[in-house]
Amino acid sequence: MTEALKKFLREAEQKIRAVVSEEELEKLKSELLGRKSFLAEIAAGMKSLPAESRAEVGRLLNEAKHTLTALIEGKKSGNTGAVKKDAVDITLSLPGQLPGSIHPISSMIARICGVFKELRFSIYEGNEVEDECHNFEALNIPKDHPSRDDFDTFFLNVKEGSGGKFLLRSHTSPSQIRLMQKSSPPFAYLVPGKVYRPDAVDASHSYVFHQIEGFAVDKTINFSHLKGVLYHFARKVFGDDVRLRFRPHFFPFTEPSAEVDVSCFICGGKGCSVCSRKGWLEILGCGMIHPNVLNYSGIDPGEFQGFAFGMGVERITMLKLGIDDIRLFFENDIRFLRQFYEVQL
Repeated sequence: MTEALKKFLREAEQKIRAVVSEEELEKLKSELLGRKSFLAEIAAGMKSLPAESRAEVGRLLNEAKHTLTALIEGKKSGNTGAVKKDAVDITLSLPGQLPGSIHPISSMIARICGVFKELRFSIYEGNEVEDECHNFEALNIPKDHPSRDDFDTFFLNVKEGSGGKFLLRSHTSPSQIRLMQKSSPPFAYLVPGKVYRPDAVDASHSYVFHQIEGFAVDKTINFSHLKGVLYHFARKVFGDDVRLRFRPHFFPFTEPSAEVDVSCFICGGKGCSVCSRKGWLEILGCGMIHPNVLNYSGIDPGEFQGFAFGMGVERITMLKLGIDDIRLFFENDIRFLRQFYEVQL
């Protein structure tokens, strides 16, 4: 009797594991544990067994009932490979899966870098942590300049180095100094990256944003070369019909300096809500590298000269895509990002 019970239990376990539907499992449960099952027959015949065998058979009978009940319940819950009636079928494809995509800011940086690679500019990513010397003094920014105040710069609480306090760079221009110090003209570099300023966050300001710095140095470089490079960039990014306007401006690290506007590519310069009815959109600042900056970098301004320009990536992306709030770029809202999956900048 004991061997028959053990054999029945082995065969029953195999049957339970082979079941693939809830209906089959209910039917098998009745067959194995119901009133007409093999176990029920043994329980009914216990009285006819010798007294010395009843205890062992009874123990095996109870163990078999508990084992089979546990296997069946486990099959129902899915713990042993059962297919529940309401379970998820992992063989089906999930509907509505969104494809991956590059963030609009990253896409615009890649687009701009690609334009300047065509002009043989080398791409360089500089340090985000800088010292005062490279961030200010080497760029002809005096010590009493407002941008060097504690409330205008993210200074770090670390030991001062030979270049003064350490800080999160407030522009990408420090990389210009480092590259000019270790490079021999002629050269042309483009430096994209994050910059940090403790600005109050609003629709047009953020304490972290992206800039792209570009500069070139050679013996005969002049302002006309700068204009030609910027026209090439503007036409590639904004279209062949775009026009540029150079307005005199002041930057400590360039002389002469200019702000550059692009004709509104939405209205063609006629005036619309995007350009505030002016027909022009400000996109970057530029100029000829100041002789003091060349001197500090170890380049003789009597023999070489160069140009530099800098642009905010968020601003250009906002203009290009018609976005009116810079905060949208950093909130990671899939509803916002989904709009630009197929957009080619």
